[in-house]
Amino acid sequence: MVRCVYKGFNGDSRGGCNGHIGGSILYLPIKEEEERTITLKVENVSFYYGARRILENVRFSAEKGDFIGIIGPNGSGKTTLLRIINNLLKPTGGAVLLDGRKVSKMREKEIAKRISSVPQNPTVNFDFSVWDIVMMGRYPHLGRLSIEDERDEEIVRRCMKLTNVQHLANRSVTEVSGGELQRILIARALAQEARILLLDEPTSNLDINYQIEIMDLLRDLTLKKRITVICTMHDLNLAARYCEMLILLSNGRIRAIGRPEEVMTRDNIKGAFGIDVLVEENPITNSIYVIPLGSVSAIKRKEVISKS
Repeated sequence: MVRCVYKGFNGDSRGGCNGHIGGSILYLPIKEEEERTITLKVENVSFYYGARRILENVRFSAEKGDFIGIIGPNGSGKTTLLRIINNLLKPTGGAVLLDGRKVSKMREKEIAKRISSVPQNPTVNFDFSVWDIVMMGRYPHLGRLSIEDERDEEIVRRCMKLTNVQHLANRSVTEVSGGELQRILIARALAQEARILLLDEPTSNLDINYQIEIMDLLRDLTLKKRITVICTMHDLNLAARYCEMLILLSNGRIRAIGRPEEVMTRDNIKGAFGIDVLVEENPITNSIYVIPLGSVSAIKRKEVISKS
């Protein structure tokens, strides 16, 4: 089990936003009914595309403030699992429970108030301002004929400050960099005021400085705001450094689950990825890190050649 528009930034009397991610105070508002611990349970979830198994009997739980990384090779079911948790796909078997209720039985807006998500390799092709993109996160809280009010604008300002994109508010979203876009979409997700944040490969295709910035932000959200973060990751070393718990998927099943040092063993990585590695502890970060030695098939091939 795993415990696992724009107004306001330039001269508005309601307050400016001159902050940075590092060391910033997290002012994200929380509704009183959301102060309680929110428990997410994935109960024996399986998923098939026709006869093809994608996931089988996946089971884990997450609680308030957990930072969970889902790792595994391509095709192991990581993205599918996130989509099932967010009710974008229906499981073939098992269920996802949120505070004891089946997510599949909840309405779309009800889920969106509790679970927000950031997709993999996001692209935005419409000429919206950054402010408008983040304001879209308020949609679950608006009635059919409602428009954004002062409270919605304040939440958007705070989420943009938190993710350090307030200076981009009036810019077209088509003009920002990849790292900036990722932070903008995280701000939009935070504007939903959901207590569970799902991210699919949040650091993919980003420069290393943006990777660290995004992961620092996610860790701050779990530690300071007690938001539950569940993300898929390809970078094993980033996953080990930042995630409290890891789930290693292989062929649609959980191969290992637990703390990074328990999951990222030489045998587990070799079995899941087909590569031999060294697993060491970083003396500076005190997190484990993986050094690839070569694929198992390549090593065997070299052995055969050397003997011939």
